[in-house]
Amino acid sequence: MKAMILAAGRGQRMAPLTDSCPKPLLPLAGKPLIEYHLERLVAAGFREVVINHAWLGHMLEASLGDGSRWGLSIHWSAETEALETGGGIHKALPLLGSEPFLLINGDVWTDWPGVVSPTVLSGGVLAHLWLVDNPDHNPKGDFVLQGQQVVTDGEGPRLTFSGLSVMNPALLADHEPGCFALAPVLRAAMAQGRISGERLAARWVDVGTPARLHELEQTLLKER
Repeated sequence: MKAMILAAGRGQRMAPLTDSCPKPLLPLAGKPLIEYHLERLVAAGFREVVINHAWLGHMLEASLGDGSRWGLSIHWSAETEALETGGGIHKALPLLGSEPFLLINGDVWTDWPGVVSPTVLSGGVLAHLWLVDNPDHNPKGDFVLQGQQVVTDGEGPRLTFSGLSVMNPALLADHEPGCFALAPVLRAAMAQGRISGERLAARWVDVGTPARLHELEQTLLKER
């Protein structure tokens, strides 16, 4: 299985830190945020990673190179302008191939080990999402988890999408290329009962503001 890290966002909420540095390269306890993902992917057995970029993307490529120092092969999907989540994944499909892939938001941190069952998308499921309890900055959550099925509304806990998922390329293959968000595509598939999910059994932080970045850094430094 390949993995894709979404790294094309401008990171406006992280300004001024991201005015001269792409968000995935922001330092966190001594190394860039994105390197935590790369290290965990290697530990989980991944060997090929696709990374998209737009804002200051040349800095990402210069910093990470071909991935060989982690034992990875990194394939770059460059966007002239950020295509949002859905559009960025769609553009990268030729690099991802026809098999399901692990998708990771580049602006989250987690100690999830990244081990994925090959049967996670069985029974016609198009995507499997890992969900977390709602953080303070997203108190209403995103989706409802009903057993192992994820739906837009209904009975069951309303949780926040962690930005970690496994996707079948067929979820996006027939969509028109261009700039579009992933969430409406997921909701359409939820209406067909084709999105599964589970709670993320790991620590998780949406590193979306300088304050959250600083708080996470202090936590990690204390644990050393």
